[in-house]
Amino acid sequence: MGCAAVSVDGFIANENDEVGPLFEWVSNGDTEWTWSGGPEEHALRSTRASVEFIRAVYPRIGCVVIGRRTFDLTDGWDGVPAAGEHVFVVTHEPPTDWAHAGTAPFTFVTDGVEAAIERARAFAGDDRVVDLAAGQIGGQALRLGLVDQVVMNVVPVVFGSGRPFFGAMGAGDMVPLDNPARVVQGDRVTHLLYDVPRPPA
Repeated sequence: MGCAAVSVDGFIANENDEVGPLFEWVSNGDTEWTWSGGPEEHALRSTRASVEFIRAVYPRIGCVVIGRRTFDLTDGWDGVPAAGEHVFVVTHEPPTDWAHAGTAPFTFVTDGVEAAIERARAFAGDDRVVDLAAGQIGGQALRLGLVDQVVMNVVPVVFGSGRPFFGAMGAGDMVPLDNPARVVQGDRVTHLLYDVPRPPA
């Protein structure tokens, strides 16, 4: 789930959907990289430690699953996936006036998170990663038992309030994680990877 950046108090954006310094780590180093290596991707520059973590955790992103809020805020990245080859958007109603509808590799899924992840897994196959957006989509998937790993890029800033990394969790929604399988210190970011234990059969 998610390679999103998150504040130390657990937010992926403030109340106005502003990310502040959360993504400074993708441009504060001297090692060039891209999320998936696609020819149209914008090159990023991070420290070698950060790049090695990303490459180890995400050897190849096949596709991503996002919510309608992220789609609207980014305008679908002008029809070019920010990572991977395809984007599955969970929404109650697909957009009717998007300039890139019908040509961009985006699929709008109207029957829920579980259905979107099932379609994304079929698209990615066995050798590629399905990336889930942090926030409501990732949180719902985690609580449904559909997440194998949680990746958090923790930035040393406190927002106080905003959009929670795991979305709005209610009473009884606790999900235990294993001890971190990877901990890597970058510049202005600490990278963490948690495996999600499978419940006993």
